[in-house]
Amino acid sequence: QIQRALRSLSVPLERLHIMKGHMVEDMCKGLSRQTHMQAKVRMLPTYICSTPNGTEKGNFLVVELCQNQVRTLLVTLYGDGNMSPHMMYKIFDLPDSIRQGEGEALFDFIAQCVSQFLAETISSDPSRSEERLPLGFVFPFTCRQTQLDKAELLSWSKGFSCSGVVGKDVVQLLQSAINKQEFCRVDVVALMNDTVGTMMTCSMEGRPCEVAMVADKGSNCCFMAEAYLVETAEETSGRMCVNTEWGCFGDDGILNDIITPYDARVDEESSNPGEKRFEKMVGSLYLGEIVRHALIALTAEKAIFTGTSIAILKEKGVFTMQHVLDIVNNEDGITDVRRILEALGLQPSERDCGRVQQVCRAVVGRAATLHATGLAAILSYMCQTRELEKLMVNVGVEGELYAGYPRFEEILLSVSRLLSPECMATFLPSRDGSGRGAAMVTAVALRLAAQRREVNEVLAPLRLSLADLGKVQALMREEMERGLGKETNASASVRMLPTYVSHTPDGTERGDFLALDLGGTNFRVLVVRVAEEGISMSSEIYVIPVAIMQGTGEGLFDHIIDCIIDFQTKQRLVTQTLPLGFTFSFPCQQMGLDKALLLTWTKGFSASGCEGQDVVQLLRDAAKRKQHLGMEVVALVNDTVGTMMACGYDDPKCEIGLIVGTGTNACYMEEMRNVGTVEGDEGRMCINMEWGAFGDNGCLDHIFTHFDRVVDETTINPGKQRFEKLISGMYLGEIVRQILMVMTEKQLLFQGKPSPKLQTRNIFQTKFLSTIELNGLALRQIRAILSELELDASFEDSVLMREVCQTVSLRAAQLCAAGLAAVVEKMRENRGLDQLSVSVGVDGTLYKLHPRFSTNLQKTLKDLAPNCDVTFLLSEDGSGKGAALVAAVADRAAN
Repeated sequence: QIQRALRSLSVPLERLHIMKGHMVEDMCKGLSRQTHMQAKVRMLPTYICSTPNGTEKGNFLVVELCQNQVRTLLVTLYGDGNMSPHMMYKIFDLPDSIRQGEGEALFDFIAQCVSQFLAETISSDPSRSEERLPLGFVFPFTCRQTQLDKAELLSWSKGFSCSGVVGKDVVQLLQSAINKQEFCRVDVVALMNDTVGTMMTCSMEGRPCEVAMVADKGSNCCFMAEAYLVETAEETSGRMCVNTEWGCFGDDGILNDIITPYDARVDEESSNPGEKRFEKMVGSLYLGEIVRHALIALTAEKAIFTGTSIAILKEKGVFTMQHVLDIVNNEDGITDVRRILEALGLQPSERDCGRVQQVCRAVVGRAATLHATGLAAILSYMCQTRELEKLMVNVGVEGELYAGYPRFEEILLSVSRLLSPECMATFLPSRDGSGRGAAMVTAVALRLAAQRREVNEVLAPLRLSLADLGKVQALMREEMERGLGKETNASASVRMLPTYVSHTPDGTERGDFLALDLGGTNFRVLVVRVAEEGISMSSEIYVIPVAIMQGTGEGLFDHIIDCIIDFQTKQRLVTQTLPLGFTFSFPCQQMGLDKALLLTWTKGFSASGCEGQDVVQLLRDAAKRKQHLGMEVVALVNDTVGTMMACGYDDPKCEIGLIVGTGTNACYMEEMRNVGTVEGDEGRMCINMEWGAFGDNGCLDHIFTHFDRVVDETTINPGKQRFEKLISGMYLGEIVRQILMVMTEKQLLFQGKPSPKLQTRNIFQTKFLSTIELNGLALRQIRAILSELELDASFEDSVLMREVCQTVSLRAAQLCAAGLAAVVEKMRENRGLDQLSVSVGVDGTLYKLHPRFSTNLQKTLKDLAPNCDVTFLLSEDGSGKGAALVAAVADRAAN
């Protein structure tokens, strides 16, 4: 019988593995917005998003509601790494009548304790008597918390049953009671339970602690979870401490196979049968009772106490946790065990003493093992959600069972290591209970609030309201009108260049078309085959040697024609004359679809005899010299127009082109009657806006921040392309770097220590923004970028850096949307429509690769132009396929 009883109290390793899996499943359920109501492991958000960093300083008041006491505490922190906080305590006994009385009386009593404590501690120090003191409230009951200082009591436990409190905000109840006290200048800043207090207590002295476990009369655990996984709270960045409330694990029957008849009896006799099944197997409030029922059962089976009376054991509560610990911890034979049992009124034999000790050890050992299993579930979950191969973490531990049973930590370590070999936990015993931790929570909350005010101050100029964006939209519209006007065009910052492209594809285009894409040291030649089944393409890249780039114009264009001949020969296209669309990405003044004067070379080109000349003619002249008849240049195209045309083949409603990459630009189909710079009023023409220069005349100075001005001054063209410098990929990383430098200077980042690398221009690439802003991305990827920049970043630094990136990229998307809103609204008004339906062909790495840019752009556009229904299409190869389609449309029109 005794062996069977001991076996029932020991849980095999494979069953612990299963239990760990169930615990993780229930944790995930508790965190999910859809399923948290059904979860037994409640996973309550605490709104504590940071552990101490050692810079906290000031006076902090704590009040802790305990089983039969109210503890008050005044903690002074000196910003010295919290190595030597000064603490003053006072403990007040809590009468039973108040624990079971009215809620108002309980909170009035707590407020009186606070008032009396302050009268004694602060009256002796006049310098303190005027200051308002922040208070942290340790309230060890299950609450639904919606802010750090807002928590609704869900249920009483531990012998409390005050009326009128369940469903109420306990912070408000305490604050109201404190406000009734004379001279009590106290603000309740934070509420937490004792488990969270333990974690924060153990986070002092320079060791961050991210898990805490209380093994006491009740049992619970909390840990720092990735905030985006805590769906029941609004917070999405960084981490948040989650209070698991794991005592209710198993209330759905998942632990029934390991619940012994002794556990069942304890549950039946409790005040809440069927609830808190896990806690009733591990909490010190219940272990004495489990032993008592096991001894009663074994006596009935005549395994112990044969022939003697055990009437005393029939009395509930007679066998206490202290009895259990005294018996378990006795290593010197059974003399002490006999003394303990005899003092209870039992008459044990030597064998009885040995067996009672075995039962006590089995019950306490099982409690330690089940605590370890719960902890292993949490550690594995943390490791997995942080995408780590190995988790190393500090775990704060406190409580009667932990302090009273020397083998508890050893079992905790060995079992959790067996169940979660990928996790290395270091146990930190909690000193001063949860009071000191509550002071830390309060101090951290105030530090974060002060930091938040400073961060908001730095980022405020970059945060644009809808009204600000509406002004930008109106200014863009004004500049567009000026750019289109014959008289005003010369002074407009938005050039509104006519492209002489009068039609978008209608789907009837057919044939083979050549495209030439010249925009840098490499250029492409393509053939685009447009058939009923769709479009197919072949292309080849050719290099322009530096000697040719910087030689004569004839030499350059002869080289290009040689490459075209080579391509047509390889593609067996020499026998026919194919229309060619020419994408030429240099500043030009277009005089016709196939006539454009080169204004100036850029990008390292300086071939002589070209500036001021018609580049289409230069290409035709080279073809003549080479006697090449296989092509006919029909159109010169800019890449933005090509983008619109490439999408226009698939969607006839595509009448806008947008590029948001290294640079930014837009084009759209304007009514000819509005284009004052070209003769004729019939039909439409595509206008290349060249909107990157919007604001070069000073009209946007009000939205340029200090950071934008610094970035502009260090570019090769200060004062030029101002709009582009707010939006395009070439500059966003540098804007972010400037902000990080200012924040570091203000001690908001990297402990105020910038690395030499961070002080290097353009070191912060725009692709970093895309990586950092990926939603739900483990912050270790951000840490990798930061270590590449040789920055020693804390977790909070990573969270703040993500916020900076989001602010800069959001502003870029919003400004781009304001420009686009001006375009679509103008098109709608041109056409006299109540509602415009139009598509935009988009290209560019920022739009395509940044995780949020396109969403932010589309949302803002909807807000600014509600009467326009705009669809966005990703363009494939505007400068190649698009140029060929311009040639195809021109060919269709000519035929």
